This record gives sequence, C-alpha cells and structure tokens, in this order.
Amino acid sequence: MFDELKKYKRSGHFFFKSSDNLSVVCNSPKDCSGLYLIYALERQKVNLLYIGISGRRGVDGNIIHRKDGLRGRFLTGKQFGALRKISWPQQMKLEGLEALDVYWYVTYDGKDKDFPKKLEDELLLKHKSLYGVLPRWNKK
Repeated sequence: MFDELKKYKRSGHFFFKSSDNLSVVCNSPKDCSGLYLIYALERQKVNLLYIGISGRRGVDGNIIHRKDGLRGRFLTGKQFGALRKISWPQQMKLEGLEALDVYWYVTYDGKDKDFPKKLEDELLLKHKSLYGVLPRWNKK
C-alpha cells in the first residue's frame, strides 16, 4: 500500500506479542529518525493500526533526532497514557489482538534526508483517502 517506503534501505520489522519483552524483540536503531507502521494480527487478518514517527524538524530547518532514536520511541515513548511496554499488552488484550507487526524505516540519516513528519502526514492522508478513516490508533 505504501510503495514510497521501499526506497529506504535501512528498514526492518519485529513482532510483538502481549507476553513479549519489548526491549528484547525491538530491533530498531537508536541513532536516527524515521517512520514506523504498526499492523495488528487479529482474527487471521492484518490491519494497519498506527503510523508514527521519531524525529522532527527544528526551527532552523534541520532535523532534531530523538536522543535514543527510533528504538527509544518504542522503549521509552508513551501511547495510551503509559510506556508502550505496558500499554501495548493492555490494549492488545482489550482489542483481542494476537500480535503487533511493527515495520520501521530510517528516513533521515547520513544517506536519506526525508523528514518523518512530512511522510507521516502523506501516509495518513493516503490511508484516509483510501479507507475514509485514519488508522484506529491514530487520533488525528
């Protein structure tokens, strides 16, 4: 669905089950900024749940990397009012999700210079135009 992400060679993904330790299964880098997509494995279907970013544009036009990069966004960032290592298992149980499949893309580093927020906005707009709604974990 998002072919524009294929150009990012530094990318990967990991699975997360509610019984997993997020810091063990998370394989995203801590030295760069980028975008991530969270898919839900539920009732033998795969659904896009969330589009998120790490890193932002500063007032001077340069990137401001999170000090712990994409990895830190998962391990020390919050969602649903708590750290993801706590909130994801709770939310997964609440929604009956089997697992999360998290895809990450480094969009701003020494090679690529695409600001994550711009890409996030484009992908959210594309999703909304195709399905009429945003992914259900996106609150915009």
